[in-house]
Amino acid sequence: MVWGTSNRRQRLPSNWAALRALVLQRDGYQCVARSLDGVRCTEPATDVDHIKAGDDHNLINLQALCSWHHARKSAREGHEANRAKARPMRRRPEASHPAGL
Repeated sequence: MVWGTSNRRQRLPSNWAALRALVLQRDGYQCVARSLDGVRCTEPATDVDHIKAGDDHNLINLQALCSWHHARKSAREGHEANRAKARPMRRRPEASHPAGL
């Protein structure tokens, strides 16, 4: 399991349960994710997610999501992080023209 080595839970503030409850209540216990045409997801919110990655636990950086949208967002962020860590492709030096041009 990928989360087996994560310290994410330890980095949450001591009042996380209260923050989570406030976010779920604020968002009406409904997922706030929207489709491309702006329609809000109708699934119940089961997770509270950080909008911007990191440890900013302010209410304006937290959102209620259904488990499907949360997993999709987390997977996208993981792929982006892996891509950023990947070594840039090496390019061969351009060969000079044999005629010296």
